[in-house]
Amino acid sequence: MSTTSTSLELCLRLTRAYAVLTRRLDSKLSSVHGLSFSDFMVLHSLSRAEGSRLRRIDLAERMGLTASGVTRTLLPLEKIGLVGRESDPRDARVGYATLTPAGEELHGYALASAEVICQDATQAVSGEQLAAVVELLGGLAGINAANA
Repeated sequence: MSTTSTSLELCLRLTRAYAVLTRRLDSKLSSVHGLSFSDFMVLHSLSRAEGSRLRRIDLAERMGLTASGVTRTLLPLEKIGLVGRESDPRDARVGYATLTPAGEELHGYALASAEVICQDATQAVSGEQLAAVVELLGGLAGINAANA
């Protein structure tokens, strides 16, 4: 029987936790708000950005998607009016995704639902442990003040 390194065990458990939490969030957000967890992540990323807008390439990076992947993710949200599209007047190659007022409103409701699920999932974890895990995962994901 081979032993598993602590690093591999962390990655395996992280992947399993991600799958479990994503299923819970997807189920609740879709049944209550008509959003997938991925849709929520787009709205949440835009809501946290300055002016509620991000370059599409920056949004792709924050979500761990390719440029074409973020385009496919944004299209349905644009069609239903939750996200808008802007071009840069100085550089036609640069496109922005913007949060519309309808998207902002829906995000607020969905955020409350996501908070309940996440608080329930982490209720057995102390505040200090939670802060340490948040810092650890941020480091693993390359998250810093500029791309949070």
